Formats: sequence, C-alpha cells, structure tokens
Amino acid sequence: MRLREWVKHPLSRIVLKKERALIVDETLDRLYPNPPIPLDHTDSYTLLVAVLLSAQCTDARVNKTTPDLWKLARRPEDMARVPVDEIRQVIRPCGLSPRKSRAIRDLSQIIVEKYAGQVPEGFEELEALPGVGHKTASVVMSQAFGHPAFPVDTHIHRLGQRWGLTNGRSVEQAEKDLKALFPKERWNALHLQIIYYGRDHCTARGCDGTVCPMCRTLYPNRKSAVKTRK
Repeated sequence: MRLREWVKHPLSRIVLKKERALIVDETLDRLYPNPPIPLDHTDSYTLLVAVLLSAQCTDARVNKTTPDLWKLARRPEDMARVPVDEIRQVIRPCGLSPRKSRAIRDLSQIIVEKYAGQVPEGFEELEALPGVGHKTASVVMSQAFGHPAFPVDTHIHRLGQRWGLTNGRSVEQAEKDLKALFPKERWNALHLQIIYYGRDHCTARGCDGTVCPMCRTLYPNRKSAVKTRK
C-alpha cells in the first residue's frame, strides 16, 4: 500500500506495523532524499574517530572539535605517535576524554601495525578496535564502505518505539526489528533520515509521541505520551 492510498483511509483505523514502516520510509525519503553524513570527515579513518568522539556528545560539538584534532594528526600513522595527554586536551569538550583519547591513540597503533594503515572493512575487525562498539562499526561500514547496516543509537531507539516499529528494550533488539521491517537497500540512508527527522521534528523534549506530524499520522488516536522502554 502506497502512502497516498493509505491517507484515503479513515484516521480511526488501526495502522499495522508494516504499514507504519511504509509510511515512515516514504515520508522520510521524500523529506530527506539525499541525507548527508552529519559528522565532518574526509576518509574512513577520520569518520571512525569522529563517530568514536560522538558517544554521549552532539555531532555539532564533534565537528567543532575535530579540526583541532586533525591539526595534531589526521592519519593513523601520525596519530599513533601523539601522546595521549595531547589528544585528551584537544577532545576534552566532547566528554569522556580520558577513555576516548586512549582509544584513539591505541586504535591508530593497531590500524598501522595490523592493517597497514587502512581502516579494516569488516564488523569483526572494527569491533575489536579499542573504543569501537557495534554502533560505531555499523556507521563506518555503512557510510564509509557502503555495506548495508542499520546503526541504532538511543535517539533512533526512541523514535522506533514512538512510531511503533519496535518494542525492544535494547538498541540491539531495536536494530533487529528495524532491519526486519525495511529493505536492506534502504538501511544506510534510512538511518540518517531518521536522525534528521528526529532533530527537526521529533526531539526528546519537543515531542512525546503525540506532537510531531509523523507521530500524529501513525497514531491519530493516541492520547497519552509514549514512555521509552530501555
């Protein structure tokens, strides 16, 4: 069922999960047809480091911080020689600087020693790097290398629950549910499209599941706020 066909139905009808997924897919692809990667980078290595820095930090803050970091080094060969304390001083605004600075230096050394200076193109290899979890690896695999992946962070997890696409209490279950609902060829773009829609219309404080156009369309009869299950 196409979106234009669905809207002809009475708003009182119950929208099934697959229909909700279709509405989300078509709406977001119309609103954000070519979503850019929000983290500034020039290659797979700078994207990897930027995504690592974005943990518990806004993309805007990361983008303000990384230019100074790249002045220290922007290749793993060079970053591996930078003292951890110097990295820490630069990335302090991003939070968790002791852990992140050591991870950046250590993963740079591993990339140089084990992968000849090239970021590995595989989930297992990426997730074995210091400070790199599944979400970070998924972003690199999808946005740097073009492999189908559906990175799910707390924001996408929240929207997935608001939109009735997942009941999972964890990001791992949410990722599994979203992958089952959407075509694999849409995963990479849809991940970014959800992020942009969430920032523009369905923020944590600006919408509680009853305010934004997407929430009202998917659940026209919803009266109470949606509490995210974590």
